[in-house]
Order: sequence, then structure tokens, then C-alpha cells
Amino acid sequence: MGKVKHELWLFSKAQVTAQLATLTDFGVSILLYELFGMWYVAASFIGAVSGGIVNCLLNYRWVFGSDGQKKRYVALKYLLVWTGSILLNTGGTYALTELSGHYFVIAKAIVSVAVALLWNYQMQRFFVYRNKHITK
Repeated sequence: MGKVKHELWLFSKAQVTAQLATLTDFGVSILLYELFGMWYVAASFIGAVSGGIVNCLLNYRWVFGSDGQKKRYVALKYLLVWTGSILLNTGGTYALTELSGHYFVIAKAIVSVAVALLWNYQMQRFFVYRNKHITK
């Protein structure tokens, strides 16, 4: 039962950091689109980059821990996963917005949830921050 509790606690902490990263992502995206008139795809991309930075820093420090891994090594793995995430989020937001004709934030929210659960958490958990501490 200890492993299950550990996994639930880890997932819960990851969801808190994901929500903070999402607030950053959406805040930047909406600000750039609404206040500065930036094209929604570019605003969505910049928002995703901003949220990704927040997520990486919080996950490294609080959720998964570094367990002695060099920051450069973690950053490189995170960059690979983050690139996939940005492509999935930006492309998915564009595709869903164009197909549905709705305000881009609705599409962005739907795509963000799917990418967060199916890509981001899985790849960070088992690839980026994979270390002895996590696999116990």
C-alpha cells in the first residue's frame, strides 16, 4: 500500500504544478491575444513556452526531485518532452479551433488536458525525472 500512496502523492503534486503552469500558459496566451492582438497560434505557443518553464522548475524542485541528476541532463530531457508537448498543444489548438470555429481558449483547454495526462505527466514521470527516488 505504501507504493500506491507514494504514486498518488506524486501524481497530486504533479497536478498542482501542472495547474500553476497552466495558469501561466493561459494567462500569457490570453494577454497576448486580447491585449496585443497577437495571432492566437503564436500567443498559444508563447504561453506554452512560459508554462513549460514554470512546470520544469517546479517539478525539478518539488515534485520529482533531482536525486543527484545534473540540471543540464534533466533540462535536455525536459526540452525533448517539452518540444513534443508544445507541438501537440499548439497543433491541437490550431486544428480544434479551425475545425470547431470556437474561441481558441475552448480548444486550448480541451487539448491541454489531453496532452497533460497522456503526454506530459507520463514522459516526465518515466523519462525526464526517472531516477532511484521515483522508482522505489
